[in-house]
Amino acid sequence: MGTRLIFVRHGESVHTVERIVGGRAGCRGLTARGHEQAAAAARRLAGDVPGPVSVYSSVLRRAVETAAPIAAALGVVADTDCGLCTWHYPAYADGQSLDVLKGAELPGGGVHRPFQRENESWAELVVRTGRAIIDIAYRHAGETVVLVGHSETVNSSFHVLGMQPLLRAFDTEVAPGSLTEWTTDGDPASPPTRWTLRRFSA
Repeated sequence: MGTRLIFVRHGESVHTVERIVGGRAGCRGLTARGHEQAAAAARRLAGDVPGPVSVYSSVLRRAVETAAPIAAALGVVADTDCGLCTWHYPAYADGQSLDVLKGAELPGGGVHRPFQRENESWAELVVRTGRAIIDIAYRHAGETVVLVGHSETVNSSFHVLGMQPLLRAFDTEVAPGSLTEWTTDGDPASPPTRWTLRRFSA
């Protein structure tokens, strides 16, 4: 049996609707619609995931609230892993209007240099999330794992599992509550292994 990683983007969140920076302090969880999306994802996974299965989420409230009904539907307890988080936003911006980040932009920001003062660069985010993804895959080789995170977590999987360059030639749009699945029959402990993208933002 191969290893199956199913990424779930959190449901619609309050911070997205209100356009605030949603770090640890600023995240206010899911909207009513977001809770409905989380419940729908749980129903889909309950009929699609045979055991054994494990569920992980980022530590941010919107991801934890999305993971809760999924874990309940699969009969397991969700673990949290900060490596699956979106940007580790700087404290001065967390919980503030997105305009605060716009006012802290750094010239030349991009792949290896942060877009904003004291923020992570894209490369740093991919290394962090990538280590968490591979560690989880290694820990649960031959099993199914549901990873509840953010659009950045899903996009990071293209670099980590799909071996895409850090600066891709295309963009992706990850829908709230959607599923993205990668599988491999290889050994996750011996990269580079070949992963297959089974579905994206479905």
